Amino acid sequence: MGFLSIFISKEVGQMEKKKTSLITNAMIWFGAGVSISEILTGTYFASLGFGKGMAAILIGHIIGCVLFCLAGIIGGKNGKSSMESAKMSFGGKGALIFPVLNIVQLVGWTSVMISSGAAAAENVYAIGMSVWSIIIGVLVIVWLFVGAKNVNAVNTIALSLLFVLTIILSFVVFRGGVSTLVSGEAITFGAAVEMAVAMPLSWLPLISDYTKEAEKPVKASVVSSVVYFIISCWMYVIGMGMALFTNETDIAVIMVKAGLGIAGLIIVIFATVTTTFLDVYSAGISSGSLSNKINQQAAAVIVCIIGTILAIFTQTNYFESFLYFIGSVFAPMIAVQIVDWFIFKNDSSDKGVNIINLVVWAVGFVLYRISMNFDIILGNTFPVMLITGIICFIANKVWRSKNV
Repeated sequence: MGFLSIFISKEVGQMEKKKTSLITNAMIWFGAGVSISEILTGTYFASLGFGKGMAAILIGHIIGCVLFCLAGIIGGKNGKSSMESAKMSFGGKGALIFPVLNIVQLVGWTSVMISSGAAAAENVYAIGMSVWSIIIGVLVIVWLFVGAKNVNAVNTIALSLLFVLTIILSFVVFRGGVSTLVSGEAITFGAAVEMAVAMPLSWLPLISDYTKEAEKPVKASVVSSVVYFIISCWMYVIGMGMALFTNETDIAVIMVKAGLGIAGLIIVIFATVTTTFLDVYSAGISSGSLSNKINQQAAAVIVCIIGTILAIFTQTNYFESFLYFIGSVFAPMIAVQIVDWFIFKNDSSDKGVNIINLVVWAVGFVLYRISMNFDIILGNTFPVMLITGIICFIANKVWRSKNV
């Protein structure tokens, strides 16, 4: 582990001297958007039919990507990672719950991504799910050591290839026209909107990890959000189209039916690696929020290894529930941060616990879990965030008036 730590420290030192451009940030979130999990989620929308499914995808992504952008601005303007930014609203100790929960969700995402990628790859070229999981896990670690700021040449080639192959996939899916039949297990429009919100929301605790290093953090936040919006919607539409076109909702089976062969295998591998890289990289950064003694990239490697092991030995059929868990944690968190930073300009980083905001977050968390029992046409995130934000505003106003 000693050599690993020395190597990683050297890499981090080199990275910290650089600032990322708008193009680099755009490429990062292009890679995040081209994802098997995005396509997989899109297949759930097929039961709505193409028109309603498209509307749900767009509405959900608008809500999610606006929050995604605001989170990036908060961290970018303050030069802090997403989890360090949380300390400004919840206090140095009060915010520790969020890095822990974020690491948990990132381990889960790593497992889901590697497992789904391995399943799809196995259906294209059968060598064993476990073998594919290990191959993908190793490639993610290799990508991790290259570093987010040193991959311009490699990233350009990889993402250009992904772009071309994804266009091919789109033509394969839609060349015969889109079926107007409803297929798959029924989902309500409100639930579909929430599933569309949940994907950009799952990246919300990560975006500042990159905008904090940007030359122009506000513009980088906007560019990242716009690029991710376009690519993520595209992936959802491909997934929905494939489910309608092939009458299948299993992403691995759909890839085989699409007849992509080696091209499909390349899409699976590169899409899984470029997306999972962001998960493990940000898990490392979040671990640094717990203690400055933790080597962030070493922690990222460990997260990747754990995720790979989970992908091999556990079932990942909890995908939908997992997305809703993410929403219930991070939607009220960003609601509090938006009100606290954009309106009150608070910074509680030096305080132990900002009890007011932490209680408001807990209320928002409970509201989200309760709201899941109701079918809300705009999903759960928007109304819960609105209520949480109002409660946060009132609570802070009352607290300030009593302490003037």
